[in-house]
Amino acid sequence: MATSAKAAAVAELTDKFRSSNAAVLTEYRGLTVAQLKTLRRSLGENAQYAVVKNTLTKIAANEAGFQLDDQLFAGPTAVAFVTGDPVESAKGLRDFAKDNPNLIIKGGVLDGKALSADEIKKLADLESREVLLAKLAGAMKGKQSQAAALFQALPSKFVRTAEALRAKQAEQGGAE
Repeated sequence: MATSAKAAAVAELTDKFRSSNAAVLTEYRGLTVAQLKTLRRSLGENAQYAVVKNTLTKIAANEAGFQLDDQLFAGPTAVAFVTGDPVESAKGLRDFAKDNPNLIIKGGVLDGKALSADEIKKLADLESREVLLAKLAGAMKGKQSQAAALFQALPSKFVRTAEALRAKQAEQGGAE
């Protein structure tokens, strides 16, 4: 590969690292072209899976400001650049790796922080962003309902107490 072509490849990879929310490095040795095609589909629309050259990828990651372990660049490497929900893509990689043991998740980057393979698997165990937001909204709605009931209970209790006092005074006043 000519030097200008290498420089262009590094620049393209650097842009992908910078514009992605996450990047997951994998080893794809032993996977067929059909399996790689299936993997690309399973990652969803918000991820791009590309086979890369280790040296150029390491240079691009350093230029993008990521300090990744040299062990991530051993063997044939492919990178999933995630622009959307990283949990969805991590789940896609994890599920594909369960069915195809030749795919090995090496590690990656999430929002500028280096992740190990175990951390990516933990990320895959999380619920999607939409589900977590829905749970948060439900919890907040429940707390608002409790607060409204509490605020409504105070005046209501005051009115009942005042009515009871008025009735007691009327009863006492009528007895005299």
